[in-house]
Order: sequence, then C-alpha cells, then structure tokens
Amino acid sequence: MAFPVGCVEAVKLAGFLFIDKNSNWIIFDSMKELKQWRQTTLMKIRNLAAVSLLTAILACVFCSPVWLGAQTVTLKLVETTDVHGTVFPYDFINDRDGRGSLAQVTTYLKQERNKDGQQVLLLDAGDFLQGQPVVYYYNFEKTDVSHLYARVMNYMKYDAAAVGNHDIETGHAVYDKFAGELDFPWLAANAVRTGAEAGESYFKPYTVVEKSGVKIAILGMITPGIPMWLPAQIWSGMEYLDMVETARKWVPIIQQKEQPDLLVGLFHSGVDENYGGATAETPRNENASRLVAEKVPGFDIVFVGHDHQQWNFTVNNADGKQVLVLGASAHARNVAVATVTLERDSLTRTWRKTVTGESVDVSRFEPDSIFMSTFSSDFDQVKAYVGRPIGIFTEAISTQEAMFGESRFVDLIHQIQLQLTDADLSVAAPLSFDATLEKGPVYVRDMFNLYKFENLLYTMRLTGREVKGYLEHSYEGWFHQMTGADDHLLNFSRDQAGELIWSDRSRSYQLAVPMFNYDCMAGLKYTVDVSKPAGERVAISSMADGTPFRLDATYKVAVNSYRGNGGGGHLTQGAGIAKSELPDRVISSTEKDLRYYMMKWIEKRETVTPTTFGNWQVVPQDWWQAASRRDFELLYGGDRTTTN
Repeated sequence: MAFPVGCVEAVKLAGFLFIDKNSNWIIFDSMKELKQWRQTTLMKIRNLAAVSLLTAILACVFCSPVWLGAQTVTLKLVETTDVHGTVFPYDFINDRDGRGSLAQVTTYLKQERNKDGQQVLLLDAGDFLQGQPVVYYYNFEKTDVSHLYARVMNYMKYDAAAVGNHDIETGHAVYDKFAGELDFPWLAANAVRTGAEAGESYFKPYTVVEKSGVKIAILGMITPGIPMWLPAQIWSGMEYLDMVETARKWVPIIQQKEQPDLLVGLFHSGVDENYGGATAETPRNENASRLVAEKVPGFDIVFVGHDHQQWNFTVNNADGKQVLVLGASAHARNVAVATVTLERDSLTRTWRKTVTGESVDVSRFEPDSIFMSTFSSDFDQVKAYVGRPIGIFTEAISTQEAMFGESRFVDLIHQIQLQLTDADLSVAAPLSFDATLEKGPVYVRDMFNLYKFENLLYTMRLTGREVKGYLEHSYEGWFHQMTGADDHLLNFSRDQAGELIWSDRSRSYQLAVPMFNYDCMAGLKYTVDVSKPAGERVAISSMADGTPFRLDATYKVAVNSYRGNGGGGHLTQGAGIAKSELPDRVISSTEKDLRYYMMKWIEKRETVTPTTFGNWQVVPQDWWQAASRRDFELLYGGDRTTTN
C-alpha cells in the first residue's frame, strides 16, 4: 500500500518495533513512549486514509493482551534423584527419624508453587524403587495394589522421571507394572528393545511440557552399565546404548519435530567419566552426563544422578554455548533447582534465556501434614512389616570391623551363602559403610542392614588360578602397599599433593575403591601380605578343611549376581574371564533376592551366634594392628580393638 510522501508509514509490527517508509527502525522502550509517538504522528498526518489505517493498526496494538517484547517467564525446575524409597521422614531400617523425605520435598514444592510469577516443573533422575523397606514391601510383598511410590509421585505432580539402574534391578514384573501406574512419562531413550522391535525405546525417550507459552523438551537416559551388574533375565528384551551417541540421535529429532524453547537432559548417570578406570573414550561410559553436555549441542540444562553427589557447574558445549550441569545427592535430603528466566526477543521471536542453579536443603523443611495424612495407612503397614521379629543374635555384628579384615558380619553372609548353595567357596563384602546389627532380637528391618541390595545368589565355576586372581584384584583395591607400621592399611584416595581427600558424603576420608568391592573368601585358608605389591599379596595354603588347594582344579563358588555379572571387575579383570563367558560359568541362581533367603535362614534357626571362621589374616600382623587402629580413627572417629 502506498502512503503520501512526508507521512510516517506503519508497515510492520513486531512487539515495540515499527518501520517507516525509508526502512528506518523505530523502537520504543515503553508503552508510554509509544502512546506519545502516536499522538504526535496523528497530528502530522494529513491523509485521512493513512490516519484511518494507522489508527486501526495502533488500536490493535493497544488492545492486544500480550506484548511479545515485554513478555518474561520464570521457570523453576526442581530435581530429585536417587531417593531410594525415602518417602517418609523415617528410617525404617534403623527405626529412627530420617534426615530427608518426599514429605519434606512436598512442603518446599508448595512454597514454590504458591509464588507469583513463576512456573514449577518437578523432575526425578531415577533410582527410587530400591533402598528403604517402603519400596521393597510394594515391590515384592504387597503387589496386588497400585505401588505406593507411583501414588506418591502422582500426588506430587511430577512432570517426568528418568529410569535408574536400581529401578531395573527390581525386575520386569515390578518396573513394567510401575510404569503403567504413573501419570507422567518415565524416560530412558538409550534403553532400546531387542528382537522384532529392535531399536525402539523400551521406555519413552523424551517428553515435552509447556508452561506459559514456553516449550520445554526433556530427554531422559539411563546409565548403560546395567549389563555389567544385573542378571540378563532382569532386563531381558533390552539393550543399553551409549549416552553420547543416543543424544546425538535424539537432539536433532527433538529440535526439528518439537522446536522447543528449552532442552533439558534428565540422566541417571554421574559426572565423572573417569570413574572406575574409564575414560571419555570408553564406549557406553557409566557416568557420561558431563560428556553429553559437552559433546552434544542443544542442551540448556543437564540434570544428573546415580553418583549421589551434588553438582552445580557449567560447561561449554561443542558450539561454545554454556550448559548448566546440576544434580542433587540422595535420599531426598536436598533438591537441585534450576531457575530459568526467559525474555521474548521481539526481533527474532525467540527467547533470551538466563539459567542459574542451586541446591536446596529440604531437610530443614517440616513434613507436609496433608502428605503424611494421605499416606498414613501405607506408613503403618510398612512399619508393622519391618517390625516383625525373625530371630535372636547372641552377639552384635558391624561392618566397621569388616573394613579392616575378617569379621563376624561378612562371615555370617558366607555361612548363609555356603549352606544355601553347597558351594566349595563363598565370596562376600560389606555392602554398607557403617551398619550394625545389635545383640538380641533381630527384625525384618535388620535384613536391610545385613544385605543392602536385591542381588540374586549365583553358584559359579572358577578354576583355582581364577580364584587367586580374583582375590588379588580385591586386595589391590582394598589395601595400600605398606612400607612400615606407621603407614596406612586402607587404600585411601589422595589429591595431587598426596594428601587424603575428605568425603562430605560419608563424613570421613574417601576410599579409593568402594567398600562393597572389598571381597574376601570363605572355604580357603590364606594370608594377605600388605608389604608386597599388588598382584603378589595373596598366599593360599589350603582349603578350609585342610585339603590341598590346586590352581588347576575347578571349584563351585557362591557369589552375588552383581559380582557374577562382572561388577567391580573381580571376575573380568582379576580372574581374567571374558565378560561374554560369565553367563556360561553360572551353574545355578536363586529365583528371589538373597535378602529373602537370609531372612528365611535366620527364621529357621531362631537363635544365631555370629562367629569368624579364622580362615584368613593380614600380615605383617604388627603392621596391621597399628595401621587398622589409626585408619579406624580416620573413618569412624573412635578406637578399634583388633581381633584379626
């Protein structure tokens, strides 16, 4: 349309932007300035047609309910992760109040959802179906109703969650049923089907949530290490793909199909890609969250889990743009919160984003009373379940003792495993850093301290030479090579200056290898010489009954399914057995988790006297005695009486 010369021509509207006939941009900073311009311009325009047109355009502008140039949206993305069944502010395992819970997270959420000017998204990065007896009870005991944890997550109005390895550990019957009870998508783009539907995601790969006109795409992934830890029947019909490669596949699909304003990664995977001797180039890296943020452009935020660490830092991706990496720790003691402020860019019709992260300690919040009332019946049922007596211990046992040598705690596990399997040998480790079963009545809840995880029990075939390599691998990670009685016994982590590293997570000095990899063996007589280098420490004298131990003989070995599938590297790196060969070494497997059989074993005997077998010891003895006392102080802050 032509306008008379000398008139200002309104030919395009984009927020506060007008363009005159000479293509000059006229940009207004406020509604007031635009109104002043309108009055001045109308006085100058002589052509009535132009007046009518301009008045109509400006009237539409003033009547519009939303001004794109002025629109600002604030999003608050809240992540829980590795909650491990901590629904209530109560520790059912140790029969005491807990430090965190979803009941307290709910209080925080209500506070944030009631604030004006912001929208809240609630996310979870997986591992909630294992841990507290609350979830065990609804996984395996009370299965004829909707799972408590599904009802809780629906009540809290989660927008999305990622699948964790401990969720898969519960088995198909549990997690397939659970997935159907959720009101939101459970995500794992890199868990794909095998067989006729090969390549299709077993769970949903991603979801899109819209808040105040902002499209948020959430891509979920799970650590691909599951085949190293869990029996194949538990994850049958699935394959776990590399996270970086999976993200490279899905990010372009999401961007093209959904055109999101914000792209979020929700990963059950840790940050340290070098954990356990891996590198950034290791295929199917267990902890690849940072690698994805750095190598795959497009993400604004990557929420992490699995490693039970708190994270809040930024990395530059392959395009040079910053990505926030954020994660909560565990057990609902804190949440990771990303605050995103989006301002509409009127020129490009896109959003300018500011992203910040923080960790919020929810243990300081009171439990939400309505939450507690809603699920009070479930609380009462679980408390009654774990409070059932199953036997009597004549002596107390503790994993503290097991950190330094032979112990009644681990030897009780050996005793049960050997009797359940009729194996020649048994391997076991302390699965908790600081767990105690007191002298006196033993309850169902105590079984979660005796055996922390839902592992199956395997009987496997190993040669004597493989047994020797297995033990050498265990003690290499467990014990430091000592040079004298004033040296450390345990293999602590050290910084570049050689100083011990403090762990806020365990509230003690950090161990180089987790204690659940501190395997010892029953059925053999042997010593561990900590003055010798790794690979030369174990000297096996005989079988426990005094018969010869032979390197070329084949033995039946009782071992948990985590270890039997290659977890910790004892069978692969230590014994030198190819990962692909491990399934062929399994003679038999329990149908239910080992904790179940331990409970039945104790119930049958009624009274149990925990003892040590006396089949192995650390030498030199005087070095061991001095160092174990000193290292006990570093770990637990008290004195230890040596009994090895």
